[in-house]
Amino acid sequence: MRSIIYFEGRWSEGNPAVMGPMDQSFWMATQVFDGGRVFDGLAPDLDKHCARAVASARYMGMNPKESAEEVLDIALRTARRFDGACALYVRPTFWAEGGFMYPDPDATKFLMAVHESPMADPPAGFAACLSPFRRPDPRSAPTKAKASALYPTTGMAFAEAEARGFTNPVMLDHEGNVAEFAGSNLFIVKDGAVATPVPNDTFLNGITKARVIGLLAAEGVPVAERTIGFAEVADADEIFSTGNYQKVTPCTRIDGRDLQPGPVYRQARALYFQWAREKGLRV
Repeated sequence: MRSIIYFEGRWSEGNPAVMGPMDQSFWMATQVFDGGRVFDGLAPDLDKHCARAVASARYMGMNPKESAEEVLDIALRTARRFDGACALYVRPTFWAEGGFMYPDPDATKFLMAVHESPMADPPAGFAACLSPFRRPDPRSAPTKAKASALYPTTGMAFAEAEARGFTNPVMLDHEGNVAEFAGSNLFIVKDGAVATPVPNDTFLNGITKARVIGLLAAEGVPVAERTIGFAEVADADEIFSTGNYQKVTPCTRIDGRDLQPGPVYRQARALYFQWAREKGLRV
């Protein structure tokens, strides 16, 4: 897996040392990041991912020197250093070098990490189950940021599910309502009606999720953003996810029940990639 890192005006390959053990974020876990995709010369919504990275850093008390537009420019210039044969994962990252319990805003550091990461087409379906781990109350964790500190819980949810033979667990929020899959946003279809959990600040309102909702609505397929219980997920006719990593992916098993990729999933995926090729940002 080839990787190229931009840091302090220079590019390097591999895994360069950029953070020290005395850095505030190394110690206090205030690092933030975002993830975009580049494939087939396209970078759909990469501008939004870069803007969210900057917003996340500010939410965590940092003061990025780079604007969202500058972060996007660095992302595109880094992506152009690859030959285009493989899809890329683009990860703008901010952390604090100084500070103690909270970051010194003026000690904010930035890097851009881009590495090869293939995208399956069509994607393999995934098996889902209910996770015992939950998304936190927004008063108890930095849920409005794409903060690295939130991801150990995600990792534990994945590990627990995989030990039981599943691949992408459903996570509830602190009140017991469905929030999302551990690694992506969640959609269900029942009797032709499409629904997704309403954003409540316990999970990120995904950029790809919003894009898919808009594309479906434009085709006359409304998506209800509302409170969803796990029983509805378990009984759904279709389940699929949206997220930056694989974009639109079908769930093909929920607990012990097998599912087939359904017509709404197929329409959502087709609409997304049609939009990306016709109107998405280009590298």
